[in-house]
Amino acid sequence: MNRYDLHRLAAARLADAKVLFRHDRFGGCYYLAGYAVECGLKACIAKKTRRYDFPDKNSVLDAHTHDLSKLLRVTGLEETLKIAWALDPDLRLNWYKVIEWSEQSRYEMYDRHFAERMLRAVADSRHGVLRWLRQHW
Repeated sequence: MNRYDLHRLAAARLADAKVLFRHDRFGGCYYLAGYAVECGLKACIAKKTRRYDFPDKNSVLDAHTHDLSKLLRVTGLEETLKIAWALDPDLRLNWYKVIEWSEQSRYEMYDRHFAERMLRAVADSRHGVLRWLRQHW
């Protein structure tokens, strides 16, 4: 899998989340919207991987997680995100909504409110987390 595969996967999971939301399948919507962010973060990690470099072992191990906070650290974009928050407070609010997601979300039931909240935080065309990630992948 390469970063272009991860781009497509992020877009596909977001599209899946939207379909699920329209069909009142809120738990799946919530989970897949968060998973789209995970794929976006992993695409950012893949972008910084150089062809002939031997990667740091800890970075490699940390990249194989579903923890969005850890993935952000591996991207090296933490400071860049903080700068973006200063310019766009709505992005900051959306990040804090998204960061509540975990791979364990797939075992939870979510209502319309939580699914819509997550979907908007991820997909908002001006302040969404995935929009910001696309600038860096």
